[in-house]
Amino acid sequence: MALAIFDLDNTLINGDSDHRWGEFLCAEGLVDPRSFRQENDRFYQDYQAGKLDIQAYLQFALRPLAGRTVVEVAELQQKFMQDYVEPMLLPAAFSLLDKHREQGDKLVIITASNTVITKPIAKRLGVSTLMGCDVEIKEGKFTGASVGIPSFREGKVARLTEWMSTNNYSLDGAWFYSDSHNDVPLLERVDNPVATDPDPQLAELARQRSWPIISLR
Repeated sequence: MALAIFDLDNTLINGDSDHRWGEFLCAEGLVDPRSFRQENDRFYQDYQAGKLDIQAYLQFALRPLAGRTVVEVAELQQKFMQDYVEPMLLPAAFSLLDKHREQGDKLVIITASNTVITKPIAKRLGVSTLMGCDVEIKEGKFTGASVGIPSFREGKVARLTEWMSTNNYSLDGAWFYSDSHNDVPLLERVDNPVATDPDPQLAELARQRSWPIISLR
């Protein structure tokens, strides 16, 4: 059984769920729309440019959750899924996931987006193993803090390595699908890296290294 590993945003879905969650919070009136949207856009631009401070971003992104109960956030998750995520789903992504299931591969989603956003999406895609930036919950309420190693850049390698050692998997024959140059550290570690609707930086690198380039759009 080989691992079939997938980035989420702009790979399995047509858009960035983290950035869209920020837009959702603005639309729902849960944050100051003007200032929050400006910062949300700035962090997204930093991500695209490969210079994101992941800890600073997590502090910003998780702050609106502080003090909210798991039940309250579940209601937000449901509305976000319906109004924002469903339109981003890609039929070809479901087909690709099914192809790897039929091959007997173990499906894994690993994403820099936090698990509040991504757990419902992974469930919708039928993938039970998810590694995202984990959030802290105490006494049934979100603290607004993150916990553990953020699954971003080299952090994806670290999180995956830890998971494999615990679950008796290896990267032998593994696949990794991603759109982002931020995922090069993990793309370089697998036997089958696949640039999926890649950003310009990853597209260029994929051409240089003769990595397959595919589109799910």
